[in-house]
Amino acid sequence: MACTPQKRCVCQENDTEESSDLDDYDEEEEDYSSSPTTPTIWYEPHPSPVPAEGGGISERPVRVYADGIYDLFHFGHARSLEQAKKSFPNTYLLVGCCNDALTHKFKGKTVMTEAERYESLRHCRWVDEVIPDAPWVITQEFLDEHQIDYVAHDALPYADASGAGKDVYQFVKAAGKFKETKRTEGVSTSDLIMRIIKDYNEYVMRNLARGYSRKDLGVSYVKEKQLQVNMGMRKLRQKVKEQQERLNTVAKTAGILHSEWVENADRWVSGFLEKFEEGCHVMEKAIKNHIQKGLMQQRLKRRPSGKVLVVSSGKTTSNLL
Repeated sequence: MACTPQKRCVCQENDTEESSDLDDYDEEEEDYSSSPTTPTIWYEPHPSPVPAEGGGISERPVRVYADGIYDLFHFGHARSLEQAKKSFPNTYLLVGCCNDALTHKFKGKTVMTEAERYESLRHCRWVDEVIPDAPWVITQEFLDEHQIDYVAHDALPYADASGAGKDVYQFVKAAGKFKETKRTEGVSTSDLIMRIIKDYNEYVMRNLARGYSRKDLGVSYVKEKQLQVNMGMRKLRQKVKEQQERLNTVAKTAGILHSEWVENADRWVSGFLEKFEEGCHVMEKAIKNHIQKGLMQQRLKRRPSGKVLVVSSGKTTSNLL
């Protein structure tokens, strides 16, 4: 039975209810809030095949078979099935999935049960039929039973159950009935499990807060208390960090305002003095005009009486004013 190549990560079951294999793990204090985030990657759909010229779409669909474990079914699985579905213009995709007993024997423990893995496949849009209890090694009898025309999988060789390192797809490759699919880099079941293991303590505390008991999670009493203390200290450090950032922001803003004031102080004072001097000049001119007007009025009042000549009937007379 072949499956998507993954880094092996076999989790051992815990035989005691009070302890866990991870209880002796010394937690490294990490600041998850400052961890770099993975950039978003958008995946384009795989292109559909183009029918041959003049041939159109055949009436009988080509029956293509793909197999795997499909634990923690993810979009990498879905994209491989999409490629298998689009191998021909008219494809009927059958997907085989091994049961728990066979998978645990040859690969290792799975997170999901066989029923959960079967049901996940049934909800994939590219799958036409799910074959449960699929064989680990594909035989000619199996191909004949399900009328399989082609087998789709990535081209890496997969060892059969004999231990001799034989490729389970060798005979379909030799018969020209093998359709290669490409893996989606960056995602696999093992990678997802490693993400959970990396942040194990974080997920344990989250589930404890949601009502799971320590026995449900396989965590000892000591480990539970240790995690609670560590999470409390982490929250405290986070609050202190937030307060420090606020203080730094206030100090930075105050520093900018102070620098702006120092840089512009001379210009502001110079402008004020110019306006003040201009105002003083206008006031000085107005005062001078007012004083000159007062002096003029006083001179007119002190002027002596003059004579006015009056000409009447050709005679000139003088009258005293």
